Amino acid sequence: MLGAGTALLPGEIGAALPKARITRVRFYRVSDSRPIFNQSGHIVTVETDAGITGVGEGGSRDTVEQLAAMVIGEDPFRIEHLWQLMYRGYFYPPGREKIHALGAIDLALWDIKGKALGVPVWSLLGGLTRDYVECYSTGFPSQGSLRETARACIQAGFRAFRTGGAGARRDGPYRHRVAVEETVEMCREIRAGVGDDGDWAIDFHTRFDLPDAVRLCSLIEELRPVFCEDLVRSENPDVYRTLRPMVRVPIAVGEHFGDRWDANVLIENRLIDYSRVSIPNCGGITEFMKLAALCETHYVGLIPHFTGPVSEAALVHCCVSLPHPSIMEMTGGSAKTHRHLPVHYDFRDGKMWPNDRVGLGVEFDPEAAELELEVTENSRPIPLLERPDGSITNW
Repeated sequence: MLGAGTALLPGEIGAALPKARITRVRFYRVSDSRPIFNQSGHIVTVETDAGITGVGEGGSRDTVEQLAAMVIGEDPFRIEHLWQLMYRGYFYPPGREKIHALGAIDLALWDIKGKALGVPVWSLLGGLTRDYVECYSTGFPSQGSLRETARACIQAGFRAFRTGGAGARRDGPYRHRVAVEETVEMCREIRAGVGDDGDWAIDFHTRFDLPDAVRLCSLIEELRPVFCEDLVRSENPDVYRTLRPMVRVPIAVGEHFGDRWDANVLIENRLIDYSRVSIPNCGGITEFMKLAALCETHYVGLIPHFTGPVSEAALVHCCVSLPHPSIMEMTGGSAKTHRHLPVHYDFRDGKMWPNDRVGLGVEFDPEAAELELEVTENSRPIPLLERPDGSITNW
C-alpha cells in the first residue's frame, strides 16, 4: 500500500490500480439521518472483488437500488463513465432526489480509488490549495442574547455567524412586513456582536415575496452581510435576472438545486456571488468539481450547504483542492459524534481540516446501522448506445 504522501507519475497510477469489478452495493438506514428525503444521511457501500469497499452517503432505498443495479460488474475506477451511466441509464434525466443517490455511489467510488492508491481523495483532485476550510455556524449554541451568541461564535474560530431571520413561528400566521422589521433589528444585534472585523450571514429561507426581499436587502446593506441566501423561491432561477439589479448585497443560492444544469444560468450570467450547491445533492464529487470549474470561470465562490458527516468529509476534500473563496456551513458550535461513523471529518477551532487518511478518511461501523438493501445482479432497463470510441451516448 502506498503512503498518503507518495507521489505517483501519471504512468504509475494506472499500474498501481488493481484489476477490480463491483460485486455488491448495500444501503444502510441510519437512525440519526435527517427526515428530509433529499437530505438523507443513510450510508451506501460499494464492494469490489479486489477487497476494497467504498463508503458513500445519501439517497433512499428505491433510488439507490436502480442505480446500483447498473454498476454491478463494472470497473469502479472508471468514475466518470459510471456517473454518465447512472445519470443517463434510464434515458430521462434523473431528477434531484435520484441525483442525491447517484452522489452517494459516486462518493463511494472516490473512496475506493483513494484506498486503492493509498492516498486521500484531495490528492487525486489536485492537492492542497489551502491549509483549512473556513466555516460559518448555523444554530450556534445560545449565549443568552443574540449579540453574545454571535460574539461567541466568532471567538470560537468561525468565519461568520449565520441567522435565519425573524418571524418563523408555528403558532400564528407569517407576516412578511413585520418579519422584515424584526429581522433588521436582529441583524443590528448580530453586527454589534461580531464586531467591525467579524462576519455574519443571513438565510432568507425563500420566505419572502420579491418586494419584501428587496426591501430587507436594502435595509441590511449597511450592516455588511458576507452573503444573503435564498432571497426568494427557487423554482424559477431566472427571477434573479430581475432581482439582481435591485439589490447590492452578496447573493448565495443553490441549496435546493442538484446538478450544474440547475445552476448554470445563475452562474453564467453572474446573477449570484456564491453557489450553495452541495454534496451529495449535486451527484457527488464528480459533479461538484465540474460545478466548481463553472463557478471559477465566472468568479462565483462556494458556500456548500451542510449535509451528512460522510458528505461533509467529502466537501473538505473538494474545497481544500480548489482555489475559490470557500466557506463551509456547520450546524452548532462543535463536531458531532455519530455512532455509525467512529471516524469522519476533522473539525476544530471553527474550521474544517484536511487529513492524510486514505480515501475519504471515514470509517463506517455497519453494526450501528440497519441493512435495508443489497444489490448483486446487474440490470439495465434500456440499452445505451456507444460512439465508435466506446463513450456513452443516449439511446
